[in-house]
Amino acid sequence: MRLSPAQIWRTRIPRYRLLGKECKKCGRRHYPPRPACPYCGSRELVEVELPRTGVIESFTVIYTVMEGFKDRAPLIIATVKLDDGTRVVAPITDAEPEDVRTGMRVEAVLRRIRDDGSYGLIGYGTAFRPTILVHKTS
Repeated sequence: MRLSPAQIWRTRIPRYRLLGKECKKCGRRHYPPRPACPYCGSRELVEVELPRTGVIESFTVIYTVMEGFKDRAPLIIATVKLDDGTRVVAPITDAEPEDVRTGMRVEAVLRRIRDDGSYGLIGYGTAFRPTILVHKTS
């Protein structure tokens, strides 16, 4: 799937800085930013910087991946509950699938998430990594 340079440019700041929206009406936060609150429908929203740490609530491991992601297989995708309660769906990096657990503390990091070959665009985004890396012992 190819994204246009304009689309990558427009979405870079919320992904790079983990920016969400907070509803002035109900007070709930959401990510990614949307034009209306997904909880109450209000359009009275303010941009907020979200916490960069949280815990894994659930996760899945994807072994069969789309073309362009073969070098990243298996992919670990998780629902992360940030420290303020906001939920984010994001990849988990710097961990093996067997080491990932629900309740594991994670922190946001910037990672290359896609590229269009040697001369194409490179897209970056937020992924999460364990705050304490688990090392296997033999």
